[in-house]
Amino acid sequence: MFDTLLIANRGEIACRIIRTARRLGIRTLAVYSDADANALHVREADDALPIGPAPARESYLRGDRILSAAKRGGASAIHPGYGFLSENAEFAEACAAAGVCFVGPPADAIRSMGLKHAAKQRMEAAGVPVIPGFHGESQDPTTLAQAANQIGFPVLVKAVAGGGGKGMRRVDAPDQLEAAITSAAREAKAAFGDARILIERCLDRPRHIEVQVFADAHGHVVHLFERDCSLQRRHQKVVEEAPAPGLAPDMRAAMGEAAIRASRAIGYRGAGTVEFIVDVSNGLEGAPFYFMEMNTRLQVEHPVTEFVTGTDLVEWQLRVAAGEPLPATQDDLAITGHAIEVRVYAEDPARKYLPQTGTLVRHRPASGEGVRVDSGVAEGDTISHHYDPMISKLIVHGCDRDTALRRLRGALEDYEIAGVVTNQALLRHIVDHPVFVRGDVDTGFLDTHASEVIPVEAEAPAELVALACAAILAARSARAIPQGGKDPFSPWAVPDAFRLNEDGLDTLSFRFRKHDFDVVAHFTAEAITLEWGRHAVVVRDARVDGADRVSAVLDGVRRTASFVDTDAAIHVIQRGRTLRLDRIAARANVDDDGAGGGVIRAPMPGRVTAVLVAEGERVRQGQALVQLEAMKMEHTLAAAASGRVGQLSAVVGQQVEEGATLLVIE
Repeated sequence: MFDTLLIANRGEIACRIIRTARRLGIRTLAVYSDADANALHVREADDALPIGPAPARESYLRGDRILSAAKRGGASAIHPGYGFLSENAEFAEACAAAGVCFVGPPADAIRSMGLKHAAKQRMEAAGVPVIPGFHGESQDPTTLAQAANQIGFPVLVKAVAGGGGKGMRRVDAPDQLEAAITSAAREAKAAFGDARILIERCLDRPRHIEVQVFADAHGHVVHLFERDCSLQRRHQKVVEEAPAPGLAPDMRAAMGEAAIRASRAIGYRGAGTVEFIVDVSNGLEGAPFYFMEMNTRLQVEHPVTEFVTGTDLVEWQLRVAAGEPLPATQDDLAITGHAIEVRVYAEDPARKYLPQTGTLVRHRPASGEGVRVDSGVAEGDTISHHYDPMISKLIVHGCDRDTALRRLRGALEDYEIAGVVTNQALLRHIVDHPVFVRGDVDTGFLDTHASEVIPVEAEAPAELVALACAAILAARSARAIPQGGKDPFSPWAVPDAFRLNEDGLDTLSFRFRKHDFDVVAHFTAEAITLEWGRHAVVVRDARVDGADRVSAVLDGVRRTASFVDTDAAIHVIQRGRTLRLDRIAARANVDDDGAGGGVIRAPMPGRVTAVLVAEGERVRQGQALVQLEAMKMEHTLAAAASGRVGQLSAVVGQQVEEGATLLVIE
């Protein structure tokens, strides 16, 4: 076995490999770009070396820098992870030339599966079923058009190189073919440097089922059964599970045997995945399946296979790379229970899955029996724009699919994330959808059911807004009252605009997405009534537990949630939902006199602590004007409109009453 292993990857991939290497007593060497200098995989490795600037093409994709780091760190083996250089035949050859073991398949095997058309020709020769299509070398438009007509529309135009849906177009009629070929070729050239395309039959209801294979250098090949990866968006997997729901034992055996034939045909070694497309137009039973491609590496979704087979596939990779035989024979392997994996991303499904960036002010993964979380970030880390926005993989296992689904629902509710928008709500809706619960998902699920599973919130959920306000006000009261003080809801205890013969009130100003709104809190000795928009919520017995848990009775029902309150925003987290409310400066009372001007009045009695503008000064909308202290809390009054400061009445140290004129914007 190796003494020192360099991991030529980052994030959760590197952390996952480090975990197994440490268990085996192998020293780990991480590499990092400038953007990852303080990343979790760097902190967890035994040692780490820099390899260049943030862009992957200048760091993680630079094989020469990776090999230089291996030499400096004394690594005898390199694990490429998945992605980056993991399927780069030239890098595998460079490792061999440098005398460093590449933990992956031979370069020839990688190369033989790298181009889809050549791979399918080879699979046909090996007796592996291949989807009907044109997999030849010709790129002549007439030849391609004749092939498409012979296959029958609809067809798929696909790039021969790469993956991930790039260079892929569906064509429903002959008059669309030429434009689709031109577009797909252009995209393929930009993405992979290869403009060649192939044409295949398009299946209306395909399921994506892949088989995990493993081979050693002693001629042994096994399969570790299948995974169903049909639930995708933009050809990227969202949910994966093992075994495939509804797959009959004879079909499982047939797919496993075909995957082994594919592996033997290319002299494979190590971990690989043979991907099949299954035509379920007439149901899964007896459905035809076709070879799609082979990923010559470990897959992102490998944990579901580990759960149901009781294996550690990274350990298998390391042992095979070190020359050992496979740890198990085919007869030793069996499926136990059911496992499901979901990918938790920093993205906004409601905005076409737009990637999100920001700091994770809260990251507390779910835990418990049958729950596993593989992550490359921790609380306080930043999701940057340089790399894939995946936060983690959440994997659950149960004795059967129903048990696994229950655990997944619970884990999604327990998983606390704040600081960036995520797909957590989308995942919860998918798991609850009756079609998914039945296990009847094909690759078009998210397109067909988008309106049912993609969350669209026109306004902030009222319960979470009320809990956010309760947290702010309870924390404020706790600071204002000494230990053992009186009722925090006493009008003498709350730091608000208390006045004799009238209820006290306070205004909390927030921004949700791009919408600003004020919550007015009316205080009595017994309760607080929160009012905003069409909502009115009565709050009693609001309290904070430590610094991150709020509890309150809302309209007679006890509610609890976690929260994170920063200078910029308050985040409320409850049962897998996260609401972010940005804090905005308290808006002064403004009497609009037209032309965008107005009289700025004190919203409460208090003392002027700062005057931030001068008479005659031009100001912009939202600019801070005056700071006012009321009951030990400082409030910043901002300009409601742009203009010029006219009359300025406010003076530092001055005590003012509610409604007093402080200045005029002309």
